[in-house]
Amino acid sequence: QVQLVESGGGLVQAGGSLRLSCVVSGLIFRLNPVHWYRQSPGKQREWVATHAVVETKNYADSVKGRFTISRENAKNTAHLEMNSLKPDDTGVYYCHIGPNYWGQGTQVTVSS
Repeated sequence: QVQLVESGGGLVQAGGSLRLSCVVSGLIFRLNPVHWYRQSPGKQREWVATHAVVETKNYADSVKGRFTISRENAKNTAHLEMNSLKPDDTGVYYCHIGPNYWGQGTQVTVSS
């Protein structure tokens, strides 16, 4: 049974930082790209970042330069370091491994 469990969300003021984590079990984590998505109130879920199997990382334009995705294969864990947070970053953040595996999400709220 594949499980993705996110943690690290919370309430932070604009300009602050948070570090999200996603612990994966039930599959060979190091062989899979890992993605972060988010869903803001009233909006569709949107892609945030991807960490490929090796070093390649890609980011949505809206978070480029502020967010950093990383992975620790030995711990089956992915991270999303979020800096210079803005109110528009508010939403539920999901970890995803394709094609079908999603975590339950962790809430991030950025106050102005």
